[in-house]
Amino acid sequence: MQNDFSKGKVSKIIFLQTIPLLTAQLVQLFYSVIDRIYIGHLPTYGSMALTGIGIVFPLTTLIGAFTQLYSSGATPLFSIARGQQDTDKASHILSQCISLLGITSIILMLVCYVFKRPILYAFGASDSSYFYANQYLKIYLLGTLFSMYVTGLNGMINAQGYPKIGMFTTLIGAILNLILDPIFIFVLDLGVVGAAIATVISQFISFIWIFKFFVGKKNIYRIRLSYLKPQWSYIKKIIELGLSGFIVMATNCGVQIVCNNTLMTYGGDFYVGIMTIINSVREILSVPVQALGNGCQPVNGYNYGARQYKRVKEGIRCNIIGGVVYTFIAWMICFLFPQQLISLFTNDIEIIKLGTPCLHIYFFGFCFMAFQFCGQSTFQALGCAKRAIFFSLLRKAIIVIPLTILLPKVMGINGVFWAEPISNLIGGLACFITMYITVYRKLPI
Repeated sequence: MQNDFSKGKVSKIIFLQTIPLLTAQLVQLFYSVIDRIYIGHLPTYGSMALTGIGIVFPLTTLIGAFTQLYSSGATPLFSIARGQQDTDKASHILSQCISLLGITSIILMLVCYVFKRPILYAFGASDSSYFYANQYLKIYLLGTLFSMYVTGLNGMINAQGYPKIGMFTTLIGAILNLILDPIFIFVLDLGVVGAAIATVISQFISFIWIFKFFVGKKNIYRIRLSYLKPQWSYIKKIIELGLSGFIVMATNCGVQIVCNNTLMTYGGDFYVGIMTIINSVREILSVPVQALGNGCQPVNGYNYGARQYKRVKEGIRCNIIGGVVYTFIAWMICFLFPQQLISLFTNDIEIIKLGTPCLHIYFFGFCFMAFQFCGQSTFQALGCAKRAIFFSLLRKAIIVIPLTILLPKVMGINGVFWAEPISNLIGGLACFITMYITVYRKLPI
């Protein structure tokens, strides 16, 4: 069978899956991070424009949450079907995912356009930051369909054992975005609008690439028109399993909204800009451990479907050891080089000065994130939907959001930044320990 994950050394297979995924996800990050870097260095109004982009964060995160709902639900089901050598079932899952992504993207775009102004103010915009947030969002929304398809279907490519093709899906668009950003922002003097235009064009080109892969005759799991009609039996399973991934990102959206509003209350636009930078740093530093979890997921799902339980255990061990080592190194980088990390996004001396202690607090104990990622990845790979959902809710909705509201009343502005490390410790360990007891120890040797 093509790309059989049940043979060969598990750690090597995961490594071969993870490296292209890591490259692809880092490149994917360029779509938004490069925009922030260029915008943050705009003369005269760069800091306020960056704050405006921070206001848009929750909405782009919410769009990503719906993408994750279908992608993280369909991909492990697709991997298990492949492990069972059920090509027809795998093709149905792929086609249903395509339909769900397309329908949802159109609905989200229309709703966001209609309620754009009240949404942005609810997300923490001031009269000053709204101008830049609106400029960016009204263009960015045009690429919703392309963005959801590129991100949502890339997992299906990786699950088939083609991580390099998945890497090129994002590599093409990101390189194009890297080239177009300075042209539209500086040469054509379009500023924030130019950044959004460059992003949409780049997403469209990536969409063309991924579409060609799935309609290609050499691909066993091609798009089939007869399978695109929504079928509740598949949709139900996809949503049940993907709900944990959705909750992770939807609660991230909720956290961002609460953070923006709390920061506006205790610090104003200035601290919203600092949090925008810290979130950008977190996105960059989280990519390797997320890529490791995503690389393990299809391998563990395939071996679970093939009843190769010893190999599943080996995959889980690889996930946690690699994750803890990396996140500890990332924590040390934040501790030793905070000013350098912040200065990637701004030249504002005051932001760098005040943002340094905030970054130190936010990333304290970052290594505990590895436990959350490992537990979550394992639950999703093996189809443990309810546990994946619960621990998604625990860390963000039950721990972070209340702490973000309560801690500033006692600690001032620093309380907003302390909420994250506390949630990493409690939520991460709870997720991993539960996975170890209920899954790892119960797998037959």
